[in-house]
Amino acid sequence: MEVAVWDTYVTKKDGRIMHFDIIVPSNVKDENIIYNFGKEYLKSKNQEGQALTASECKFCHVQSIKPKREEEIKQKGYSIYEMENCD
Repeated sequence: MEVAVWDTYVTKKDGRIMHFDIIVPSNVKDENIIYNFGKEYLKSKNQEGQALTASECKFCHVQSIKPKREEEIKQKGYSIYEMENCD
């Protein structure tokens, strides 16, 4: 499966910057759908209400995906790869 990776930086409520990727099937092009996936993730981290727009989330690249993430994408429509301050 080919996926699109959206590089995302969101300012947390405590002022730290969260860095994560939103990974979606490469045929998903609607930015609003991608931003909504990010907002759903932020809500799961008690960071709902934080800005998530084109300023915070940009298309990065297309790549093939690992089987573990592919299964998650099939179930939820997306996967999140956490990098910094996602606790």
